[in-house]
Amino acid sequence: MKFGSVKVQESEGCIVAHSIRQNGFVLKKGERVLAAHVQALLAAGVEQIVVARLEPDDVGEDSAAGQLAKAVAGAQVRVEKPFTGRANLFAEQAGVLMVDEDRIDSLNGLDERITLATLPAYRAVEQGEMIGTVKIIPFAVPGESLTQSLQFAQGGLVSIAPFRPLRIAVISTLLPGLKPNAIIKTLRVMAERLAPAGAKIVIDLKIPHEAEALRAAIGQVEGQCDMIIVFGASAITDRRDVIPSAVEAAGGQIEQLGMPVDPGNLLLVANLKGKPVLGAPGCARSPKENGFDWVLQRLLAGLPVRAADIRRMGVGGLLMEIVARGQLREAQGDHDD
Repeated sequence: MKFGSVKVQESEGCIVAHSIRQNGFVLKKGERVLAAHVQALLAAGVEQIVVARLEPDDVGEDSAAGQLAKAVAGAQVRVEKPFTGRANLFAEQAGVLMVDEDRIDSLNGLDERITLATLPAYRAVEQGEMIGTVKIIPFAVPGESLTQSLQFAQGGLVSIAPFRPLRIAVISTLLPGLKPNAIIKTLRVMAERLAPAGAKIVIDLKIPHEAEALRAAIGQVEGQCDMIIVFGASAITDRRDVIPSAVEAAGGQIEQLGMPVDPGNLLLVANLKGKPVLGAPGCARSPKENGFDWVLQRLLAGLPVRAADIRRMGVGGLLMEIVARGQLREAQGDHDD
């Protein structure tokens, strides 16, 4: 693509690089200069304009953006018709955004004129939400550069793992001093968290904060639900504590205790006969975003959550303060994350 200032008489067929407003005449950026435009420009007293002139191998911005966006789009991703060198991508279903970060970095490193931007990986998205955009910076790109980009994007780089309407069992353990209103609020907040996925609480048990009582409760509900979430009256502080001990006694396996996300540090992730079991941190009683949300959203989308997945959440894992926690991070002695 050639770019620069030319005489108006030589501009026919070129692309206008900058909008022109002169003596009532307007020619917008990106428009093709027609013979009528040349005469109008001359009549308006314009002698030179800045234009882009495509060469034989160049691919126009809209065509290039559209082709690349279609190649980038994976499952459950819709591509909008390109305009001004941009093609946007949208989620066709609510779920968790999956992106191939390494290949996107490689794609963006091929040619500065070709770009792809997305929302963060594993972000929960709504149906119809914009999740990415392909933008061609100039008015055209060489065909060779576009071909390389399409090769990098082969098979798709962005997709949605749709949420599933799972059946959730919530078990709340009780200790003296835990107010009934706290349990009621927890269940309401939990139902709100599940609503975007179409998941529902189908079992709600309240039991003493004792390992044997919890073991029995887990055994009672595990055949009637797809996921078990335990809200302990006291935070989990060790793998030998009440909740992890009960999970193991019920036949479950502990995947991870603790996570590098704050709030959310004291999360327990376990597996019982192929079903996820979560020991919720105290901050999960609040509707504010915390590490519990990140794990729950992936599980609702059918994505595996292993210890290695959780341990990679540290970068970006420092979230907003939750005032309701009682003591903020700057204060000493917070043990209910």
